[in-house]
Amino acid sequence: FPYPQVMFTACELGVFDLLLESGKPLSSDAIAARLGASTIGVERLLDACAGLKLLAVEMTQEGALYRNTEISNIYLTKSSPKSQYHIMMYYSNTVYLCWQYLADAVREGRNQYERAFGISPKDPFGAMYRSDEEMLKFMAGQNSVWSICGRDVLAAFDLSPFTQIYDLGGGGGALARECVSLYPNSTVTIYDLPKVVQVAKEQFVSPEEHQIAFHEGDFFIDSIPEAELYILSKILHDWDDDKCKKLLAKVYKACKPGGGVLLVESLLNEDKSGPVETQLYSMNMLVQTEGKERTAAEYSKLLDAAGFAVIQVKRTGKLYDAVLGRK
Repeated sequence: FPYPQVMFTACELGVFDLLLESGKPLSSDAIAARLGASTIGVERLLDACAGLKLLAVEMTQEGALYRNTEISNIYLTKSSPKSQYHIMMYYSNTVYLCWQYLADAVREGRNQYERAFGISPKDPFGAMYRSDEEMLKFMAGQNSVWSICGRDVLAAFDLSPFTQIYDLGGGGGALARECVSLYPNSTVTIYDLPKVVQVAKEQFVSPEEHQIAFHEGDFFIDSIPEAELYILSKILHDWDDDKCKKLLAKVYKACKPGGGVLLVESLLNEDKSGPVETQLYSMNMLVQTEGKERTAAEYSKLLDAAGFAVIQVKRTGKLYDAVLGRK
């Protein structure tokens, strides 16, 4: 049943933002009037949100009054530091459109951008970045994820010995920001496509953030500069094993002796029996990318093939885990 679409719609219409700004519970009529939406539609949406525990409802003599729950205030309002609004919109407007063709993805074993958007499936990120608006939405969504998950994965290992760090595919810089906050002696260079770097500089990373730098390029094609540590956060799961091996071999060659690579991924159990969130992510990789989610042993095998000798795995107990390979 489309529970997420109820949440997506309430986010898109601004229900949670309105209730936060109002500072007091509001009736469905008042909310509908301020949103410029139908009273009958808004009332049903509010009741569904209350059923999903996204809103709390208070019955008064004048009727029902609605307010945000704590979870909605923290994660679903745009102004919250831990807001997940942007990733909600990305899932609503992009991911769910691809999932409509899940049966086709299973039959064909490839992503569904062609059916969903009329775009070639051969370049997943060309499809994800098919417009400036879509790219901005994706980058903001990824930033929102790291605002709540970033510190967990960066603290899984003591990374303080590494001061010169490259974040490959670092996008909007949220993970880089968490890294320099947690390890103040480090500098992080975000290596990403030129158009991504341009948006990151304009929209997400202030020039005053001196510990964060940028490098434009395609790490599959262009050279990778020397560094002590490379972070690949949710990168390898986008690609098949051959591309992963190619990228990790380039990283190993560029890495300083004693340095390493930190993989940030959602790990499957070794028998692939779960976690269910990771199993569903792997289905999403099928409809959107060329890759899949993997077990710790599968990532270790990829790192070993690239030359990384000492490999450690840390499960965070959260959505994403960490694998560290040392040269």
